Amino acid sequence: MKDITWEEPFCGEGASCFRLGTDPEGNAYIAIAGQEDHYLTDTREALRTLIRDIKAGKADHLL
Repeated sequence: MKDITWEEPFCGEGASCFRLGTDPEGNAYIAIAGQEDHYLTDTREALRTLIRDIKAGKADHLL
């Protein structure tokens, strides 16, 4: 089993809650809260880039 440290869930009003996690090997994880066994994974740098791009408005068209 992976040694993933999960952050507290990020929840939208009336929506699913997402959790972000990391492991000691430098990987990052995204899962729906309560379904942490089914995650997406990539590098921490990829997660940083995703968060920066979202903050910069590059995903606003999805709102």
